[in-house]
Amino acid sequence: MIFVTDKGRMANNILQYGHLYAWGREHGRTTMSMRFAYKYHDFHICHTPHHNFLTYLAGKYAAKMKLIPTVDFNNIDSDYRLEQQTMLSHRHLLATGWCVRFPGLFLKYKSEIQALFAFDDSISTKVDSILQPFRGRLILGVHVRRGDYAHWCHGRYFFDDSEYLRVIKEFIRMKAGQDVQVMICGNDPQLDKACYRQALGNDRVTFPQGSATEDLCLLSRCDALIGPPSSFSLIASMYRDTPLHWMTDKRKPLEELDFKTFDTQFRQFDSYYIE
Repeated sequence: MIFVTDKGRMANNILQYGHLYAWGREHGRTTMSMRFAYKYHDFHICHTPHHNFLTYLAGKYAAKMKLIPTVDFNNIDSDYRLEQQTMLSHRHLLATGWCVRFPGLFLKYKSEIQALFAFDDSISTKVDSILQPFRGRLILGVHVRRGDYAHWCHGRYFFDDSEYLRVIKEFIRMKAGQDVQVMICGNDPQLDKACYRQALGNDRVTFPQGSATEDLCLLSRCDALIGPPSSFSLIASMYRDTPLHWMTDKRKPLEELDFKTFDTQFRQFDSYYIE
């Protein structure tokens, strides 16, 4: 059993586990996500064998007492052949660290990863009720990510409301003749909802204000996604290969070619984190 753990947020945990799940599938090893055994409860994986609190405790304390080895993936540029050999040679171990990368295997087993992280019916039903009035419209999902982005990477991907609005308006102009509905998700308490309503119209913009899982599910059901580079919007794109544009340049006009598939953004993901 490979016990997989990390301290990141939900979407980071999905990405990290996806890489190690795919590696395990390729090498005939069982894996379990410790975060989805106790912290998150609204995905199919949470109801599969080994994903329970007792297994979580067994893995945690076995590693803490050094009864099983720990392999760390903490540097994106490291050569992890020795760690892989450890994973092959031990029946049980703990794998930790955000920097684990097996992109080819992740894409090979992507359909299984999608199924593992399918949303529970309670989440899907709530999201469906939010989207129902807008059936037939082109739904643009916008992920407003600020918070730590004010300082992370020297604020490179921090955008204010006017900058999000500029890109949204350009998308609407680009889709002239289509009825665009804008769904804005995020947990920024400083979000100026009034300025979006004034600029776009009350009937064109919605603020679902759901939990993180509900927001992820809702974004995954949109027809196109916009936001700064983040694992959250990347995972939202994963479910249906939703076209995703990552905002990186405050001056560049929006173009159709800026929207890329999950596979493309997934392979380029780490390049956005290079200083």
